[in-house]
Amino acid sequence: MSRSRTKSIKLADSTLSFFKSYLIVPRRFSLLSACLALGFWAVAHPASAQLVPHLPQVDLNKLEQQGLGLLQEATQLAQFQQFPLALSRARLATQLAPKAPESWAILGSLYLQANDLDKGIESLKKAQSLDPRNAAISFALGSAYFQKADYSQSINYVQAGLKLKPNTPGALFDLGNAHMMLNNPNEAIDSYQKAIAQDKAFWPAINNIGLVKYEAGDANEAIKLWKQAVLLDAKAVEPKLAVAVALYAKGDRAQALALGESALKMDSRYSDIKFLKDNLWGARLLADTQTFFAVPKIQATIAQAQSERVTQPETPEQ
Repeated sequence: MSRSRTKSIKLADSTLSFFKSYLIVPRRFSLLSACLALGFWAVAHPASAQLVPHLPQVDLNKLEQQGLGLLQEATQLAQFQQFPLALSRARLATQLAPKAPESWAILGSLYLQANDLDKGIESLKKAQSLDPRNAAISFALGSAYFQKADYSQSINYVQAGLKLKPNTPGALFDLGNAHMMLNNPNEAIDSYQKAIAQDKAFWPAINNIGLVKYEAGDANEAIKLWKQAVLLDAKAVEPKLAVAVALYAKGDRAQALALGESALKMDSRYSDIKFLKDNLWGARLLADTQTFFAVPKIQATIAQAQSERVTQPETPEQ
């Protein structure tokens, strides 16, 4: 599983948790009053050249509070997947409160969610320059560089964040993912184990140790770990499917087909080899998966699950 590249752990678990760790909740405000305070109305309706406009004294403190209020609106909109509206408010917030690191940090996180990585990194670096001791910003930059496939830089930023806030399970998990992409299996396992030491129920780290073990040829240990992950979360599709594929490769066809059908009916995205690769499935496991997916019974299950997904109306994520 790769939290950064596939959004398998969605906004509610990543960007929004970042919002909550950073956000100062201010008073509500009028967007129109904010625009007027910035002089936007004067730009839209310029004064006559013969008149000298009256320039009211600007209360910078009040502007900053209004900017922070916009951030609150941006996070609420993001929760309902309204990213263009959230971005517009966050951008305005950086104009109203340019010295508030949280305005740049949240704008950067929203850019990452919109897959505008360069703007996201630029905004996050601005936030870091204003608040260099904030570990959350370093972790977010690590995630951004992971998405850019710059895994060495990702490791640098995550490690910098861990120096400020050690023993953070999610960051240790991200560090393990970056090491996996650089083909550093021992370092990856070490990071995942540290994440599990902080959170015994953190099944994605257990799952990913299984991925490393399978590529190393230790299928039995991988199956054991994936089964452990499923016990921790019965809704965890990835380890259930991985167990099915591994069992099928070992010749346990009946149990493998039952588990595979169950997993694919839960989430048809896992029938996509690219999706699995993005979730850090290695070459050995992917090859065995393609063999498993070629079984007629599994092909029928995939077709049905994908059909139901297309016809099912989407609902906003809460």
